Amino acid sequence: MNRRDFLHQSAALAALPLAARAPRHTSRHTSRHVNGARLTAWLTAFDSIGRTRDGINRVAYSEADLAGRAFTLDLMRQAGLTPRIDAGGNIFARIAGTKGSLPTILIGSHVDSVTNGGNFDGPVGSFGAIEVGRTLLETRIRLRHPLDVVIWQNEEGGTIGSKLAIGALTDADLDQTARSGSTIREGIGLTGGSVAQLATAVKQRGEIACYIELHIEQGGILEKAGMQIGVVEGIVGLRWIEVTISGAANHAGATPMDQRQDALLAAAKFTVAIHDAIRAVPGRQVATVGRMVASPNTANIIAAEVVMTIDLRDLDEATLVKFNASFETLGREIGSATSTTFVFRSLVNSEPAIADPRVMQYITTSTIGLGLSHMRMPSGAGHDAQEISRIAPMGMIFIPSVGGISHSPREFSRPGDIVRGADVLLNAVLAADAG
Repeated sequence: MNRRDFLHQSAALAALPLAARAPRHTSRHTSRHVNGARLTAWLTAFDSIGRTRDGINRVAYSEADLAGRAFTLDLMRQAGLTPRIDAGGNIFARIAGTKGSLPTILIGSHVDSVTNGGNFDGPVGSFGAIEVGRTLLETRIRLRHPLDVVIWQNEEGGTIGSKLAIGALTDADLDQTARSGSTIREGIGLTGGSVAQLATAVKQRGEIACYIELHIEQGGILEKAGMQIGVVEGIVGLRWIEVTISGAANHAGATPMDQRQDALLAAAKFTVAIHDAIRAVPGRQVATVGRMVASPNTANIIAAEVVMTIDLRDLDEATLVKFNASFETLGREIGSATSTTFVFRSLVNSEPAIADPRVMQYITTSTIGLGLSHMRMPSGAGHDAQEISRIAPMGMIFIPSVGGISHSPREFSRPGDIVRGADVLLNAVLAADAG
């Protein structure tokens, strides 16, 4: 199914009576359902904001991003919510609980995009959260806990909004430039925040009962397994490593093969060795050589230097440490065999974020109550939930991505899967409130 099919299915869904939209199940528990036609209609309308012939371009702080935020604020108001923008530029809308002393249940996602991306990464969870809030208000279901719907700013530029919410950015970080060309500092102002008052945006431990984020999987595990819902066990830790391999430049025709110090040959051997080392050990760990720059990068000169990167991810910190060390050992061995030297430098070092068992159970119970198939799985991509997990229990709900494609104009999730994910979110909120 493609984008055009999505629009047709959304229209067909809107034409159905409400009772016909809800999946049938035989659970003895009473499950609630969102208005799926309304949710998919929102996504259909949002598809035009920031769309170019190369895909969706709502990069943070751009005119398209600001237009997307305005669209989202309007949806909140239509839903009967009263949005506010905190000092960090994040959008919040609260439904008061019946017991004001209880901590807040937090749900939401983001609406900014990568360059030439799709319309589902972020908006599915954001609009799904707004729809949950609207359903609660329309059905007059009162929660004991307050419920906050949040739209984080600049997720794609490094989970900036959620980092601001936990006080994890330094003053120097604010001067980093986003893809739009604005600095984070400037972007906070553009989104309605206030750099001078950032301390007021920081959430404290105990303030949030739990955070639940609905998101597309961005991979192909659910589709391949034929499962409707992914219950996320945690978000993988990340190591970005820069490797500089030094050899010696020399004439490509006059230098015998056994007398070369070829940095590019060493880099090629090292790339294959990384792949083989990862595949040799059972598990879900992944490693990617995504960037390789040779110097002098000329057809008739043996490469004197190669700078390359390794992206290493896994849910287990010990696995990350083990492979990091093994890559350095492989580098020394290949360097010795090719008469080159390897120097390793850490670029990014983020720890895994493990989902809270109770929140996972809320999601699982809701999925079972709705009669949906599900599986536990890690998230291989970073999310705002990773930051919020530092101060509060978190969990994530995944829905299938067709073809496992994301961060691409071909990114797509089916309307039925989106609605099922929002149904799970609604019932997980109810379970969290009861728990």
